[in-house]
Amino acid sequence: MGRKTKVALTVGAASVAAWAASKVVVKPEPRTEKKALQFSEIAVVADVHIAEDSSVHLLSSYTNVADLGVHGFAVDVQLTKDEEILLVPSTDLLYSIEIADYTLAEIKDEYEMDAEQLDSSTTDSSSQIISLRELLVKFPQLLIIISMSDSPDTYEGSLIPSKLWRLLKELDAAERVVVTSIYDEQIDRFNLYAQNSVALGAGSEEIKKAYVAYSSAFGHLYKPTADLFCLPEKFGVFPFASEGFVNFLKQLNIAVFYEVSETSTMQKLTKLDIDGFITSTPDKVLAYCNQN
Repeated sequence: MGRKTKVALTVGAASVAAWAASKVVVKPEPRTEKKALQFSEIAVVADVHIAEDSSVHLLSSYTNVADLGVHGFAVDVQLTKDEEILLVPSTDLLYSIEIADYTLAEIKDEYEMDAEQLDSSTTDSSSQIISLRELLVKFPQLLIIISMSDSPDTYEGSLIPSKLWRLLKELDAAERVVVTSIYDEQIDRFNLYAQNSVALGAGSEEIKKAYVAYSSAFGHLYKPTADLFCLPEKFGVFPFASEGFVNFLKQLNIAVFYEVSETSTMQKLTKLDIDGFITSTPDKVLAYCNQN
């Protein structure tokens, strides 16, 4: 046996020993269960878009969807110039606005002017602009998944975690929301205030980290920082819609929602031990869930 082979075997043996020792010493740390994510059935969370009929108040659109029987809404939010937390409107209709550069009143005025240029028949296009406060007050019985869209590198991004925390405390809404962002740093900033008292969604880096841990021999070393994973079926090379990955997350007391638009993929997903769906077609998804 050559010297290189002996060294390789020694290193390999040491690695196996370290792995075995870590399995004994390090135990998984499941997340504490959050009230916001406790459902007795598969939850259906709606991603509501601007109404095609712009004469319909956006809150009325949310009410119409709520009446279908959904369990909650998923919304993106940004901070206005006057530090109001705004539900991000459709960029197709509000195409000329940088939200951070305008007050809430100015955005409503600009939106109305844009609608007039599009020959809209509505006389109150500003009704399509609503704040997170309005949504939370209107639907106290529903789960709201709130995604902070402002980049952490911007002034607004530096403010919105604290502003959101204060709003949730003011409205006593901390136990009926999930706070998330595509920016993991924003979730961490928010949690500096919330101290795990609010359910947290996983950012993109947290999701990747969890999948890498699951697919390696060191999954027991993974310490989750989120209570909810909102997943596509597949992201790049990561096949998220797998029984093994879902079970890995469930053992850590992490709720798992999948994003769907068509019911054709739901048959496979409902065979997994999932907790919910996020969808822009809640009527179709609810009909499927009620039939199965």
